[in-house]
Amino acid sequence: MKNYESILSWMLSQLPMYQKKGAQAYRPDLSRMEGFCQYLQYPQHKIKSIHIAGTNGKGSTAHMMTSVLKEHGLKVGLYTSPHLKDFRERIQINGKYIDKEYVVEFVTNHRHYFEAHSLSFFEMTVGLAFCYFSDKKVDVAVIEVGMGGKLDGTNLITPELSIITNIGMDHTQFLGDNLETIAAEKAGIIKTNIPVVIGSTQLETQAVFREKATEMEAEIIFADQQDAVDYESDLKGNYQKQNIQTVVTALHYFKGFEIDKEKLKLGLTNVLSNTRILGRWQILNDYPITVADVAHNKEGLQYVIPQIKSYSFGQLHLILGFVKDKAVDEILKLFPSDAQYYFCAAEIPRSLAIEELDKLAHDLNLNYQTFPSVERAYLEAKNQADANDFIYIGGSTFVIAEIL
Repeated sequence: MKNYESILSWMLSQLPMYQKKGAQAYRPDLSRMEGFCQYLQYPQHKIKSIHIAGTNGKGSTAHMMTSVLKEHGLKVGLYTSPHLKDFRERIQINGKYIDKEYVVEFVTNHRHYFEAHSLSFFEMTVGLAFCYFSDKKVDVAVIEVGMGGKLDGTNLITPELSIITNIGMDHTQFLGDNLETIAAEKAGIIKTNIPVVIGSTQLETQAVFREKATEMEAEIIFADQQDAVDYESDLKGNYQKQNIQTVVTALHYFKGFEIDKEKLKLGLTNVLSNTRILGRWQILNDYPITVADVAHNKEGLQYVIPQIKSYSFGQLHLILGFVKDKAVDEILKLFPSDAQYYFCAAEIPRSLAIEELDKLAHDLNLNYQTFPSVERAYLEAKNQADANDFIYIGGSTFVIAEIL
């Protein structure tokens, strides 16, 4: 295994990867991660960190937070998942992806440990991030939770600040089938005496978070109950207003940090260049307007669909694919019934089969076609669309990954 490509190929083929395989790769247990961090000599304890959980918006919030801290002159590590185009998107410092050489050396040095302890792809990647940020001596690392909170592989850090953006009905087969149960899982990132900022006050979850914060003697702040902030971002989805409110509120509780308003503005309006974030209301073309967005559940799409409707256009063309564990019938009912649908499946085992989408679309009486690949669906939509139409691509992170 002499080069990065062969190392990456080995990682992807040998190690269980939730993003592609789903339930069979999910490990609701921190014992392997605890053993791995002990073996690595606890790199997560050598870095300051900010921990971010939530159903929707945690990726955007993490990137915004990173951009603002970078504009304040800090060396900022950022760990997110999944990646869209390049594995190294997951681990970066001040907008620069992790060195390929570091990945090669890390995997080569620890491969036998991975194999002996059957580590998942996610566990290995989190350990890699902890070591990289520690070795590169970042001032702070912004760490996004993979799924849930309490049993997530990232939950071995003791952060300076915790953030939970919101709670929605996602990954219900792992986290629970109601908002209170899901909130309890995500509340697992709340640590003793560490302030926690909750992005969205929700009737079903507020008491869960307050109870956990009281138990941990942690100050709790609900961002949407604070004075509204008036800042713009270069991330243009309507849902970003809530994320901006969360980020600005949270920064007030980041110990030892003083906000410079001009640098705050710069951070929020330069997220794209500072962190290279992809797939958030990303405009790919102007004529016809073509937008790709990673929103993939009911809560996220309830923000996206009104934004689509706010544009003036002739025909709406929707390129959609989903993974198996989503309530796709409920999601499809959110989209305009008079749109032209192009259904497809991303090239991963978790993709919802075209045959199942065909049946759902037929039952809903949609105007649709099905395609064996994302690329074929996109080409057909571009072929059928006029210059004044609107093409939207979404439903799954993996559909976006293939388009980009």
